[in-house]
Amino acid sequence: MADNFENLKVMVIDDSKTIRRTAETLLKKVGCNVITATDGFDALAKIADNHPNIIFVDIMMPRLDGYQTCALIKNNSNFKDTPVIMLSSKDGLFDKAKGRIVGSDQYLTKPFSKDELLGAIRQHVK
Repeated sequence: MADNFENLKVMVIDDSKTIRRTAETLLKKVGCNVITATDGFDALAKIADNHPNIIFVDIMMPRLDGYQTCALIKNNSNFKDTPVIMLSSKDGLFDKAKGRIVGSDQYLTKPFSKDELLGAIRQHVK
C-alpha cells in the first residue's frame, strides 16, 4: 500500500483541539477518513463503531490516558492488530518504553510533521 491513503480510516485521539485539527487537516488532504476523539473513553466507542486502520493517541489526557487507552485497544481481540501510535510532547525514553509495554507500535513527538504522520501510516498499515 505505497501511497494510497484513499479511504483509510485514521483515528486521532487527543484532548487538544489544535492537535486534532492539525492531524485531521493533513490526513484529509491525502484522502484519509479521519475519526477524532477527545479522550480514551470517547475513543473506545468510536473504535468499535468505525474499526480504524490505524490509531494515533496522545499520552497525556484526562480520564483515560494514552497508555491505558492503548492497553485497552490491544487487549481487545478485535483490535489487537490495529497499529497504535503514541503522541507525546516529551521525547522521553521512559515514555517510549512504557508505550512499548502497553503494545504501542510507534512513538511520535509533538509537534509532528506531515511526513512523520504519513510515514507512520505507511510503515504500519499493510
